[in-house]
Amino acid sequence: MNSPTNAEQYQSYRGLPVLAGLCSMERAVESQWSVETSTSQLKRLHYLTRRLHETLTARITAEPIYELKTAYSHHAYLLAEYTSAIRKRVGEMRVPPLGLEDVPHDSLKLLMDEIISSPTTETLLVGAYEVVLSAILDAAKQLQQAAHPLADAPTVRLMKLLQFELLEVAEFGRQAIACLISQQQREDMAHWLALLANCLKHAGNLELTSADDGSQGDLPGDVPEVAPHYSKTPFQYQAEPRRDERFHDSYNAGVNPEAFLYDERFSARDKTLMMYYKRIREIDVPEMMASILYELRDEEPWEFHMEMSRQLWDEARHAMMGEVGFLSLGLDWTKIPINFTWSRNLNLQLNARERHGVLFFIEQGLMPKTGKKYEWEVGCDSGDGLSGMFQDFDWADEVLHAQIGRRWYMPRYKTLQESLAFGDRSWTKVVSQWHAYREQGLTEHRNWWPDLYQEACRRWNVAPDPVALAFHTTYEESRADLKKISP
Repeated sequence: MNSPTNAEQYQSYRGLPVLAGLCSMERAVESQWSVETSTSQLKRLHYLTRRLHETLTARITAEPIYELKTAYSHHAYLLAEYTSAIRKRVGEMRVPPLGLEDVPHDSLKLLMDEIISSPTTETLLVGAYEVVLSAILDAAKQLQQAAHPLADAPTVRLMKLLQFELLEVAEFGRQAIACLISQQQREDMAHWLALLANCLKHAGNLELTSADDGSQGDLPGDVPEVAPHYSKTPFQYQAEPRRDERFHDSYNAGVNPEAFLYDERFSARDKTLMMYYKRIREIDVPEMMASILYELRDEEPWEFHMEMSRQLWDEARHAMMGEVGFLSLGLDWTKIPINFTWSRNLNLQLNARERHGVLFFIEQGLMPKTGKKYEWEVGCDSGDGLSGMFQDFDWADEVLHAQIGRRWYMPRYKTLQESLAFGDRSWTKVVSQWHAYREQGLTEHRNWWPDLYQEACRRWNVAPDPVALAFHTTYEESRADLKKISP
């Protein structure tokens, strides 16, 4: 082995950085690293990123705060990306069977069971972002520094990228906690937070010095025993969507925006209002897709969850496009009833396979020229540059989603026609409850369009089109693809 003196004396050509800039020669001649050590730590990180992805996804539907729904959608997708990257790296290092589905330590399982079972938004934020994400980032930094920078260069690079992106996620969590959690609430969590800290201590705090061989490791003598608290009652997925107080009259199906959008009597400018509404209403897609991912968590391979997580995040992005669109026009979206009965009815009336069928049926229906291409053309013709740009990327996203559906949904059927028919039948099974919601006093299905349209025309400084102003088509007799609902 070369001595440190030899490394210090080594001269590259004309003083160029050595070893492709990865590290110094002094660092390169160190040999205390192995594939076994690297993969052991990667598997621990993999367990936490995968379980945190599952946790944030599972909480999207029941989380009432819109900003957190969209954040969970984004952060779960990023965690899915790094889970996939870690899986790939472990698979490159000659260690079959990979053991990626194994629990690396019982205390890590208890840690994640506690957080997914935590009863409130506040406990979830602290547990997920302050405890688990911090542990992930600390372990990634340590692994980056400890791994041999030449021999294990791909792992070092992966840890750098993970830190770069997930530090932004941690900062979001820090700000959200500061906004939503009082000192008293934090004090009330003290016992539970001590439990979470002890779970990490039992697992060796993900440090390289403990359990490098993947075993349970030696328990420090001063660490208290850990036992379930919230996870005494196993987590139950909440299928009923929840919305914060800015969302009102959410059962309202008194305006059918698709009927307006495809009516040739109306201008592209006026149709842009309905497209912005359709975009922000897409927050119901993550609320529904989260149920598919959670309920099929053990029935589909990881690659399914990875790609579907990307689609779920795209749908959350589309909702935020609608939010931005209304803001750009000076219109207050919180004055408009943002309907949630599509996600609610699908979650409560169909199983996960049927919901996936409906999703696939809708995606494929968006591909013809009357679908996303048409919406993009309307956006371009509207004179609203933001609408044209948003629809441009919305169309691109939906093409990807159609491909994801063809990879993960369609192979269950013999033909495309059969797969589409199942989705159509599943959607037809859904009882719209349009009349029941009104009879139960949940909504009057108020026609909110005239108020929105008149306010937009005032800001545009134009007179409302009388025909557009009189629009009053509802969802009473047809669904979003304009197909008639059976009586």
